[in-house]
Amino acid sequence: MAQVEIRVDQSGSPMMRVLLIAPNVDATDVGEALIAFKWARALSERVDLTLLTFQRDGRESVAAQLPMAKVVTWPEPAWARKHERLNAMLKPAWPVFARHVRRWITDQLKRNERFDIAHQLMPQAARYASPLRHFDMPFVIGPLGGALETPEAFRSEVASAPLFTRLRALDAYRFRHDPWLRASYSQAACILGVAPYVRDVLGDVPLQRFEAMLELGIDDVEPEVARPQLPGQMRVLHVGRAVRTKGLRDTVRALAHLRDMPGITLTSAGSGEELDLCRAEAERLGVSDRVEFLGQVPRDQLETLYASHDVFCFPSFREPAGGVLYEAMRHGLPVVTANRGGPGWIVDDTCGLRLPVETPEQLAKGVADALRSLAQDAPSRTRLGAGAKAKVLREGLWSSKADRLVDLYADLLPTAIRQRSIPKHS
Repeated sequence: MAQVEIRVDQSGSPMMRVLLIAPNVDATDVGEALIAFKWARALSERVDLTLLTFQRDGRESVAAQLPMAKVVTWPEPAWARKHERLNAMLKPAWPVFARHVRRWITDQLKRNERFDIAHQLMPQAARYASPLRHFDMPFVIGPLGGALETPEAFRSEVASAPLFTRLRALDAYRFRHDPWLRASYSQAACILGVAPYVRDVLGDVPLQRFEAMLELGIDDVEPEVARPQLPGQMRVLHVGRAVRTKGLRDTVRALAHLRDMPGITLTSAGSGEELDLCRAEAERLGVSDRVEFLGQVPRDQLETLYASHDVFCFPSFREPAGGVLYEAMRHGLPVVTANRGGPGWIVDDTCGLRLPVETPEQLAKGVADALRSLAQDAPSRTRLGAGAKAKVLREGLWSSKADRLVDLYADLLPTAIRQRSIPKHS
């Protein structure tokens, strides 16, 4: 990498030098690659950022996407891209990427190039040993997520997972016995988790510090929308992949407990193997006339759905993060969700209703009771919707999230470095 002058802030002081690693960073992609880009862009405006990542063939240069960062890339192996779903789930090219990172850092150290702190931002799954463990500098890993188990009472209704998904069952064993994974997490100055439950998942690893920080963020909130305030009339929206764990079937079943309130209707946006099962369930329960299954919808239509509905219902019982909640909350929608995993942490009493997860019957009845309460109390819907928007403005803006992360970096630095690298937020 060519020598580049260290950036300075407005006072002329050297900016904190941060090394960020993530296998895929791309504003034109989806999932982890897009999220990593959002983090990298926000951080590059606040610190002297060096990013190490793959460059995917045929995509816009990562360096061009992040003009304020120093970007080092290696070609992403073509064989890793042949099966997109497998690549997204297992990250088969991670060992290749980790070797590139280790060699690059070693070379920089030989040249006397130093960083104040390093951060392994992705992968999000808590199963990848970090190349940063080999070096004597403070580092952060995360936000990590996943590893939530299906509650016992729901397992008979959850389809058998593909083999590579069932490999998640090995995670707990690796947290206890994998020396490279344990060293990565125990040596990290801080582990970030998408929600507090991640600390419990990693309970067998002695962590130096843990902080909960959702990996997702928002760019802005939507303008206020005048929603009807008619008692008993309420349009409920569910968005997400149509798989059993996302709670669509529980929401359909809830309508059967609300036969006396035909003004409560449900719209489902999302495709998957659960869709036909939910259609059949709606027919069986006699509520199909109150449910509209749209399947997968384009982004602009999804935004219209958020704006035209009154309540967002997402009783996912195995949701590690729950970023879809942010999408609904930025539109000012009150939320009905499960008090488990990410949603149980994202949503509080100011913006929604959280339900315990015990059995399918209990969850469906809980959803029904929550929807009944909101349908009968329009002022409460308005209050919770305003609270939802206020919460994402306070916690979810990328600028706010990056400020919090940079403050964390500064807090983790040795005293001498901290004194010259304290960030100055604009």
